[in-house]
Amino acid sequence: MKIVFSGGGTLGPVTPLLAIAQVCRQKYPDTEFVWIGTKNGPERELVEKAGIRFETLTSGKWRRYFSFLNIFDIFRIFWGFCQSFVFVLVEKPTLMISAGGFVSVPLHYAGTLLGVKSWIHQQDFEVGMANKFMAPLADKITVALESNLTKFNKKKTVWLGNPVRAEILNGDKERAKKLFGIKSDLPIVFATGGGTGSLKVNQLIIESIQHLQGICEVIHLSGKERPQEMVTHVSSMFPNYHHFQFLTTEMADAYAAADIVVSRGGFGSITEIAALKKPAILIPMPGHQYDNVKFIADAGAAIFVDERMADGNYLAKTIKQLLEDTVFRKHLQQKIFEVMPVAKPEQILGIIDSLKA
Repeated sequence: MKIVFSGGGTLGPVTPLLAIAQVCRQKYPDTEFVWIGTKNGPERELVEKAGIRFETLTSGKWRRYFSFLNIFDIFRIFWGFCQSFVFVLVEKPTLMISAGGFVSVPLHYAGTLLGVKSWIHQQDFEVGMANKFMAPLADKITVALESNLTKFNKKKTVWLGNPVRAEILNGDKERAKKLFGIKSDLPIVFATGGGTGSLKVNQLIIESIQHLQGICEVIHLSGKERPQEMVTHVSSMFPNYHHFQFLTTEMADAYAAADIVVSRGGFGSITEIAALKKPAILIPMPGHQYDNVKFIADAGAAIFVDERMADGNYLAKTIKQLLEDTVFRKHLQQKIFEVMPVAKPEQILGIIDSLKA
């Protein structure tokens, strides 16, 4: 059996697919996996570390607003379709799986024309354009949220929850303290702006550090694609600040150590936070992340911080208040676990078995 995964540009569409690959390998260890991703996205390192062959194809992006770039991208999408058609003919996959991302669209259209079964997974509260384009062709659609069942063809859509990589659940707090150079017994805050990093989250964290001296230790994942001058300067000034550009297998230990997680609003990250029952402060990007976090916050499962209104002092105050309120932290831990169920391995395997038959 050969399975082609696709998606990238950010780690959002990547982490649930890696979890599906892990589950599949346990039952079908001889399965061959290929990943179609983006040329400059952060996904290559994570995918190749998982032992999956990584390839790139040309892709365009259809914007919801007027842009002359849409005209140029029509040609990129057409060329991507031609490349995809040849790729599918040569590779002869059994199944194609995507959790979004525009690199997936021409691939799934080409695969459908050549008779390859496809499965798309919808994470976010709002359905992305890529999944809207692929949904009519998909043989199976799964959703992370029960409320999204009504947004697709009910005959082929099931509520799965969100797959989570097994290694994320196996972190160790004491190992993390050694790994990240933490010597005190203060509470630990793990702050991340996602796989590519977030300039705004980085700014808020850096501004907050001066107000958190003696309160907590901060592990900050800044992202490879963001300027590092500010964080490097802060690292030399504050001993409670521990900065890293990118983490792979170390993410599990960072999560395990955290008493609070500060994160963007991608559903991949939120699912990992939920699976680990971590109290979270979420700072979404405008757009689909905003909708994700509003849904979670309205359910009483996380604290919503609007980046347009917040500064470092506000974030520090929010962190302090949450650290002081043990009862509320426990409420957030349980509530986010209830709102964001994790996909069961037997459900994942059931879908794979039904499509490969």
